[in-house]
Amino acid sequence: MKIISYNVNGIRAAIKKGFIEWLQQANPDVICLQEIKANQEQLDLTLFEEAGYPFHYWYSAQKKGYSGVAVLSKKEPDQVTFGTGIDYMDHEGRNLRVDINGVSVMSLYLPSGTNIDRLDHKLQYMADFRDYIDELKKNYPNLIICGDYNICHKAIDIHDPVRNKNVSGFLPVEREWIGNFIDGGFIDSFRYFNQEPDNYSWWSYRANARANNKGWRLDYGMVSETLEDKLTRAAILSEAKHSDHCPILVELDL
Repeated sequence: MKIISYNVNGIRAAIKKGFIEWLQQANPDVICLQEIKANQEQLDLTLFEEAGYPFHYWYSAQKKGYSGVAVLSKKEPDQVTFGTGIDYMDHEGRNLRVDINGVSVMSLYLPSGTNIDRLDHKLQYMADFRDYIDELKKNYPNLIICGDYNICHKAIDIHDPVRNKNVSGFLPVEREWIGNFIDGGFIDSFRYFNQEPDNYSWWSYRANARANNKGWRLDYGMVSETLEDKLTRAAILSEAKHSDHCPILVELDL
């Protein structure tokens, strides 16, 4: 099972940059999208169907042009779950889960904490999300939570850890949370296979950051420890350029 996760920073903009053609070449079984910034009725859904994804699920924010997640699948899921049941999270369209082939794949878009109000919101979300997942795992132990966590875990995951130590995305409280989240029964699939530095999934549009590889690793494929013996590969697909993020990939032999 080949799963890709991609913060597209606007699905309509990504399509104009060749996203559909890239998707056909990448050919995942399931792709999780974040920050779609569109409602389903604003999209030509036949594009995804003709690309080989007849099963597509869209969960938009109430605020137009903001946030939103989606999951596209080649195979029909056994079950699709929109949101978490926690109102303030679900208003922003940040969680969508499909159950397929005995695993539960979630597309997650965790808030960024760019100002003090949003940082408080992010920290609340992180705490409530952890509680939600701890409960969910009791019934769905084989979880794969893919998406933009908006957090760099360790110094190796960010190009300038010293200067960014007081910036949201690399704050001690955020790094501690993601560390505890992993320790609570998940595998950071990329780091399971790759301990090399200079591997990032997001770059600022400013100061030629991507060309100079001054990036952050914000996107993760978190895989339940129950699936460890099924993991075969994980990668960052940095050659794809339809967004300020690039896609990440996880493969399992199910």
